Amino acid sequence: MGLFSFIKDAGAKLFGGKTSAEEAAEKAAEAAAEHAEAVAAEKAKAEASIVETIGDLELHVEDLSVSLEGDTAIITGKAHDQATKEKVVLVVGNTQGIAMVDDRMEVEHKEPEAQFHTVAKGDTLGKIAKHYYGNAMKYPVIFEANKPMLKDPNLIYPGQVLRIPSLDK
Repeated sequence: MGLFSFIKDAGAKLFGGKTSAEEAAEKAAEAAAEHAEAVAAEKAKAEASIVETIGDLELHVEDLSVSLEGDTAIITGKAHDQATKEKVVLVVGNTQGIAMVDDRMEVEHKEPEAQFHTVAKGDTLGKIAKHYYGNAMKYPVIFEANKPMLKDPNLIYPGQVLRIPSLDK
């Protein structure tokens, strides 16, 4: 008769073993599960790091929670005042990898909302103060409104978002 050629994994399973296609599918499923676990662990680590940074800056929000969904951060909790709420939004939004912040926080003591300003190349706090307040010498108001995120009024960078409070306070 001679030698005949067959497709090894296409026949009936008479010996109870797995075909190589089944083994490959199992290995792929295991690898996908391990990858999903690693991604979830990395996400949890990033969320915890953001919450820790907010705590380190002494921005107190009751029941603070930060959840990352892709490049969007969802923030919940109860801030004491509007300034704290806005500072938390800025800390999260000025974090690398975050493109959007979904602010779902509540505020215990309501106040007027501040404006936000995205720093452009060549901006200084004085230049920003001149734009919003008509007086460059009002830059300390902006600096104070962005503490503790800003440590030095000369250290701002393009793309950074700052709080610009109204002068009505």
